[in-house]
Amino acid sequence: MNKHPEYLLNKISGPADLKKLSLPEMEKLASEIRTLILEKDAAEGGHLGPDLGIVEATIAYHYYAVGHTSTSIALATGMAKARDLMGKHENIMALIGDGSMTGGLAYEGLNNAAIEKHNLVVVVNDNQMSIDDNVGGLVTALKKLRDSNGETKENPFTAIGFDYRYVADGNDIQSMIDAFKAVKNVDHPILLHINTLKGKGYQPAIDNEEAHHWVMPFDLKTDKTTVAMPEGPTASSIALDVLEDHINNGEKIMAINAAIPGVFGLDRIKNKYPENYHDVGIAEQESVAFAAGMAKEGATPVLFENSTFLQRAFDQLSHDVAANDLPVVMMVAGGGISGTSKTHLGVFDQVMISNLPNWIYLAPTNLAEEKAMMEWAIKQKKHPVAIKMPTKDVPEGKEITAVDYSEIKYDIKPGKDVAVLALGDMYDMLGKKVAEKTGASLVNPVSANILDTAALDKLTQENKVIVTIEDNILDGGFGEKVASYLGDKDIKVLNYGQKRVYTDQVPLKEILKDNRMTVDQIVEDIENA
Repeated sequence: MNKHPEYLLNKISGPADLKKLSLPEMEKLASEIRTLILEKDAAEGGHLGPDLGIVEATIAYHYYAVGHTSTSIALATGMAKARDLMGKHENIMALIGDGSMTGGLAYEGLNNAAIEKHNLVVVVNDNQMSIDDNVGGLVTALKKLRDSNGETKENPFTAIGFDYRYVADGNDIQSMIDAFKAVKNVDHPILLHINTLKGKGYQPAIDNEEAHHWVMPFDLKTDKTTVAMPEGPTASSIALDVLEDHINNGEKIMAINAAIPGVFGLDRIKNKYPENYHDVGIAEQESVAFAAGMAKEGATPVLFENSTFLQRAFDQLSHDVAANDLPVVMMVAGGGISGTSKTHLGVFDQVMISNLPNWIYLAPTNLAEEKAMMEWAIKQKKHPVAIKMPTKDVPEGKEITAVDYSEIKYDIKPGKDVAVLALGDMYDMLGKKVAEKTGASLVNPVSANILDTAALDKLTQENKVIVTIEDNILDGGFGEKVASYLGDKDIKVLNYGQKRVYTDQVPLKEILKDNRMTVDQIVEDIENA
């Protein structure tokens, strides 16, 4: 049922309809869109502040498919070159935020876009904010441009060859329409710098921009989340506790992240120990290379990375860290099967890291194990170590002291005929329940990429079926490593994980069922085997 039948938005079926609207009607449309964004995010969660800030520019733009963070300019250069090659004449426009401008690919795109022979418009949406506070020299450069109404001679965009225009109020529809009309059909590269307000139309999102960049479902009257917060320690709080202990111990240790402190609660370290905290902006490549440089000099870098963004740093994970076997510690959040959009999936980190030389990828089954793994990773100085932070509900667990993870030893609870190897947060979510229903041995494999071959040999001798379960895609994952090792043995191996596909806003329950990752499905397969 349409909640707002009177809305002007109901009369809009495509960009052409916008051209029929008067300026007051377009301003009303902007207000309607903001209301719907707020209602949707209040009910379901999602990106809030950035969406509220870009409404007028979007309306004006259509009165006239952007990629993920920092990619739009590079994509546009390819489109422009293809247009010219094919003898076409359409306008090519790339929209990028000032936060995304801290990513390396943005500069690679600018470098190539500036020398294009024909039309290419880059729109920089400058709201003075990334996910957290924007960082780096770009902040200074953009401020000089804003303060001078775009007139300062210290203009990095004109310096590399762009024509440049500035819009002081990017939330004014008429100003934006005029700006887009002015750059339309210009036969050279041009950069349009627009000043907007992140969170416009919702005061709490203006007052606290970081907390409202992405939100859980919330009450519009109170701005309080409607999702019950976990009581007691979490995967993030445990990591911060360990880090704080080492800082207080006087160790030369540094928390490093790429513009997402809120994911880990890192403001606690940022505010309390500013000398032990570094945010590189939306620049995962820089964060990993930065950590490699620190480790090379003898300091202890602890990287806090989100699985879905870590893929941008694959070259650094390989050549800078792994090839030099540097003792970088990396805590990976969001690594697991989820119902998010295909641009934010967290099922690839394990495959990337696990298959590089020298990296040790550990997967805790509870919070106490996460703490023990992190303590060992910080103490050892031989190899890079990544820890897959739980994304599903895991128990707190009993305190573990002085475990040496340099040699992986499986923890085995004996059963009969079947052995279930459940990695990380799959141990409690599925492994334990499957073992209880089948009388199987339950195994904590500890590591996503280092096998306990002695334990596997013993399990093969004692069982008829070996089952692996992981919160990851199957191809190149833990289960395939086990199956490969056991390939010449007389044993049936069943691997469970996600198929190598992009899911897009598919509920987690559906994904698990589609991959036969429910307790009943796994039990059925074991019985058939």
